[in-house]
Amino acid sequence: MVLPLSNSLLHQSIIKSRARLTLTGHDSVVHSAAYSPDGQRIVTGGGSGDNTAKVWDAKTGTELLTLTGHDDGVNSAAYSPDGQRIVTGSYDGTAKVWDAQTGQELLTLAGHDGGLWSAAYSPDGQRIVTASDDGTAKVWDAQTGKELLTLKGHDSGVWSASYSPDDARIVTTSGLTSGLMNRIVKVWDAKTGTELMALKGDSAAYSPDGKRIVTASWWDSTAKVWDANTGKELFTLTGHGGQVHSAAYSPDGHRIVTGSGSGDNTAKIWDAQTGQELFTLAGHDGAVSSAAYSPNGQ
Repeated sequence: MVLPLSNSLLHQSIIKSRARLTLTGHDSVVHSAAYSPDGQRIVTGGGSGDNTAKVWDAKTGTELLTLTGHDDGVNSAAYSPDGQRIVTGSYDGTAKVWDAQTGQELLTLAGHDGGLWSAAYSPDGQRIVTASDDGTAKVWDAQTGKELLTLKGHDSGVWSASYSPDDARIVTTSGLTSGLMNRIVKVWDAKTGTELMALKGDSAAYSPDGKRIVTASWWDSTAKVWDANTGKELFTLTGHGGQVHSAAYSPDGHRIVTGSGSGDNTAKIWDAQTGQELFTLAGHDGAVSSAAYSPNGQ
């Protein structure tokens, strides 16, 4: 159950929800935003008509680099664990790896038969997992670009894919083409590609200790927390007034941030142990597609 906020906590929530920076420079929708591991930079991905990723100073909001080379919108952009590289996933059907300091393109990962929604590094930085409209996720060698594994089992496009903190599992979610009531999250063995369990949701992320998974749902405007080993549903985060596009844990695992779509346009912060809503981040004029914590959790 989500408890109402006290007056003092509500006042605190208003103070904490003030935006520190607005990053302006893309020519289209911004699909993705992620911090560098040291928290000094942010990388964003611009949609169709922009087709770039941009790197920004996280303190000042100054644009530092533009990564140009994709032929369609950049749906996903993320740093490698050591902060030396950036991987982008595009609806042009490829992922690209870039030097995070110079912006030089280093690798192109090509092999999907549809546009890419997501690209992410494994925690050890040795592999990259991509999610595609072709109904599969693929695992690649992050140094050579060699395709290592294909995860097949979704009956529609794969919306997102990411690793568990121990590198042992991958969680994927079905994409936009599946029926609203039948969005499926799948958990896989990261080495063999064996499907281990199925949950429900549109977006999924592991807790830092790997013991829980949080999923975000479009069709019922909620997020859910699950036991990562058994697949048991633990509780539901209820409070958004629109589709929930994104959910992620804070680095210490104590909080969850969710981002909501049209009709809501906010992010919310929740207690990760109880599901209590703590405060709301309001200020966007459109859907919040992506929400993530800085590495220091601040």
